[in-house]
Amino acid sequence: MATTTSTPPAAPAPKTNRIGLAVLDYKGGKTTLCAGCGHNAISERILEAMYEMGVQPERLIKLSGIGCSSKSPAYFMSRSHSFNAVHGRMPSVATGAMLANRNLLALGVSGDGDSASIGIGQFVHLMRRNLPIIYIIEDNGVYGLTKGQFSATADLGSKLKTGVINDLPPIDTCEMAITLGATFVARSFSGDKKQLHAMMKAAIAHNGTSMLDVVSPCVTFNDHEGSTKSYKYMKDHDEPLQEVSFVPVFEDISVEYHPGTTLDVTMHDGSHLRLRKLEEDYDPTHRIEAIRRLNQSHEKGEVLTGVFYVNAKAPTFIDLLHMTEHPLATLPESVVRPGREVLETVMEELR
Repeated sequence: MATTTSTPPAAPAPKTNRIGLAVLDYKGGKTTLCAGCGHNAISERILEAMYEMGVQPERLIKLSGIGCSSKSPAYFMSRSHSFNAVHGRMPSVATGAMLANRNLLALGVSGDGDSASIGIGQFVHLMRRNLPIIYIIEDNGVYGLTKGQFSATADLGSKLKTGVINDLPPIDTCEMAITLGATFVARSFSGDKKQLHAMMKAAIAHNGTSMLDVVSPCVTFNDHEGSTKSYKYMKDHDEPLQEVSFVPVFEDISVEYHPGTTLDVTMHDGSHLRLRKLEEDYDPTHRIEAIRRLNQSHEKGEVLTGVFYVNAKAPTFIDLLHMTEHPLATLPESVVRPGREVLETVMEELR
């Protein structure tokens, strides 16, 4: 008697994004950070945003310095270019990369020690130049790799697990970035998935320096009573400016909202950043008001989150330098190498 075997149903094809890639195409290596580290949640939001925005992984360049935060780029988008720089020196490497190839999408991942201490000089100049880059500070207020000392963003009066009290005032990287010239400045909490996810997508669409300060609790050294960057403190003191939503240019943007309660900012590529106001008098396109509101939040002991400032029309560093439309890295030698006559003229002028 003949027997028949049934063929098992084929597994469903994985869901793909608008460029035909699956979520697995945006994965990275297995994290070696502590279980529960806020940095891992940030990596997940980056991965999701890149997937949903349809970013080609090979177009992305991931840059970082030194620290727990700077290990993060290994944990997402393994098909992308990556460069782990010296402590505090990531901005200069990022600048060189973007000047060489303006077609890249630059993502810098830094920490509060990497940006606000040893790298603050480079941070300052990156912000004032408006280089096209997504610059994420994974901010936990301590040096996680060197056993939890206070960083320059630690709040006055905050306490370490050892009982040491911080007696120095903090640097607010968002206030500094707005003052210096960054054109998209926001703060979020690694535990606020919805807010951070929308901010990430808006940062990808923005043409200029997108500086995101993300409070990311260190579960090993800074997640205890007395810490102002712990999960509990953030949940108790988080004061959002607005509800953030983002509509990419390739999606239907004809959604309804009540006039006077939602601010719609058109990005350079036609995407829409929508901010539903929780405070009726706050305008994120007003630079001075953004700085005033940040200072006011410090006086109240709030941790203000949201999009503080956005300017979608300012020229970028690439524009200011009048760079050629073709990336320098792709120009042939016949174009970039000066001829003998030119070199002789230069030498003659130096005599």
